[in-house]
Amino acid sequence: MTTVALAATDGMLHFELAMACEVFVRDPSGLADPWYELVVCGPGPVRIGRFRMEPDDGLDRLARADTVIVPSIADIDADLPPGLVDAVRAAHRAGARLVSLCTGAFVLAAAGVLDGLRATTHWAHTEALAARYPRVRVDPDVLYVDNGNVLASAGKAAAIDLCLHLIRRDHGSTVANAVARRLVVPPHRAGGQAQFVTTPVPARDDHPLANLLPWAMERLNLPLTVEDLARQANMSSRNLARHFRSATGTTPLQWLATQRIRRAQELLENTEDSIDAIAEAAGMGTATTLRRHFNRTVGVPPDAYRRTFRNTGPAAGS
Repeated sequence: MTTVALAATDGMLHFELAMACEVFVRDPSGLADPWYELVVCGPGPVRIGRFRMEPDDGLDRLARADTVIVPSIADIDADLPPGLVDAVRAAHRAGARLVSLCTGAFVLAAAGVLDGLRATTHWAHTEALAARYPRVRVDPDVLYVDNGNVLASAGKAAAIDLCLHLIRRDHGSTVANAVARRLVVPPHRAGGQAQFVTTPVPARDDHPLANLLPWAMERLNLPLTVEDLARQANMSSRNLARHFRSATGTTPLQWLATQRIRRAQELLENTEDSIDAIAEAAGMGTATTLRRHFNRTVGVPPDAYRRTFRNTGPAAGS
């Protein structure tokens, strides 16, 4: 069983901490066996915003966890909680996967584990993070960063995105989607998406993309172009690009590519279809094209992804 240790100390904010507890507490899909063992670790009873919390174990437990999550701290200019930086550094030496949520990046940076790596935090604090820790490659324009064994997210909703990304890495998209449905949040936002999006999703029925996105999702197997999308939306390609950037934080082609990779993941997990058939169904054309884009985006070839995340449970194919 993979242990997820959640650091809890005075001066943290409650949203990211409570959210991480909710994400990793149970598997609503029933397909991930074993699930995570969640342990809240702190120096003793702590105050998290307006709440008092009794941790399960001490901060030294972080060094014996598989994944360590450091939630956001309320005041980036205050002294960091005693013992937390040392505990994070010890966990890093022990080989734990380290995750910061929002301003938790300041703790990872202070521990030295972000030196030479890309990282992010809430957009309001990226300049301070870069100035205080010049060896960290701060990216202010992304939702989260995955360096393999060290990950960092921007604030609030982006922390949910990163936690779902971890589940997707560990258990596949079917399980991550089930967790997202329980939380009533979008199942996947790519880490490279911009932090600040004026309209994260088309919220109104009369939004210019409200009908276009479902239309495109039903036709991912077709060789859709930007011109096809613009024609369907009855607007110019330039106007379409503007609406896409406002609504999704990305371009029409990037959005299509993301949806096609997601469709391929779902088919790899839930069907016995050949790679050629999946490439066609996902609009990639050929197995060679699918393998190239899949490996670049997901980090492993489709065949390896299927072996890892093949859904053999009762819900397979449902």
